[in-house]
Amino acid sequence: MKHKDGQIQLTNAEKLMELVYILLGSAIVALAFNFFLLPNRVASGGVSGISTIFDALFGWEPAYVQWAFNIPLFIAGVLLLGKQFGLKTLVGTIFLPFIVFLSNDMEPATNDPLLGALFGGIGVGLGLGLVFRGKASTGGTDLAAQIIHKYTGLSLGLCVAVIDGFIVLTAAIVFDLERGLYALIALYVTSKTIDLVQIGVRRSKNVLIISKKEKDIRELILKDIDRGVTKLPAVGGYTETDRPVLMVVVDQSQFTKLKQIVKSIDPTAFVIVMDATDVLGEGFKQT
Repeated sequence: MKHKDGQIQLTNAEKLMELVYILLGSAIVALAFNFFLLPNRVASGGVSGISTIFDALFGWEPAYVQWAFNIPLFIAGVLLLGKQFGLKTLVGTIFLPFIVFLSNDMEPATNDPLLGALFGGIGVGLGLGLVFRGKASTGGTDLAAQIIHKYTGLSLGLCVAVIDGFIVLTAAIVFDLERGLYALIALYVTSKTIDLVQIGVRRSKNVLIISKKEKDIRELILKDIDRGVTKLPAVGGYTETDRPVLMVVVDQSQFTKLKQIVKSIDPTAFVIVMDATDVLGEGFKQT
């Protein structure tokens, strides 16, 4: 990654890696759709959910339905929202239905709708997470949500929820209520899997420590845990005296030791603990 004239420029290897993420992620979404979601009639939102409903009602080939929605939505997105979607999103928009078409004759992995919803949701989440890592999307109803967001002022999250909710509701009417509930399960699992792919399994804790013995605590953290400590200036709201706050980020495996250090030096210390899910920098994940 290079910087030129204030802009980030990717190397050829980084551009190739992004393309691999998009193609691999799109393929995983397509296979999860054909192996788990479609055969069990789990319409978990998005254009894939619409194609599942149309397949059940009219017998239309899901890949054709997905192309029929994705390509016009991509064009509308470029015309109404600008050209920021670029070639990478177009690749995902076209390639995903292509893999759906190629794999449509394969045997389903399961005929249990609950398993289909769970593993289909995991597969879709894994694939979308990789596509997002490639700084692209698979288009579809995400673009529709952005268009509605721009022209109505509704929040983007609400627009996505309304569209997916309408698709799930339609599935519950076309199939039955139970299938609609399975679709909600798949949606939830997909969102959690995307977070897992984007953030990773490694979790850290961001700890704020307020103590009169902050110097002793800081020195012991540096010595025994070997983590950097940031000293933040603060003033007590009641006493109006200087009360520095120590901020330290540690792995979950180090958190217990940190608590023991603070308690051994100052049992009355005020400690605030927060989850830190994506920590970049020395001692953690590198950018």
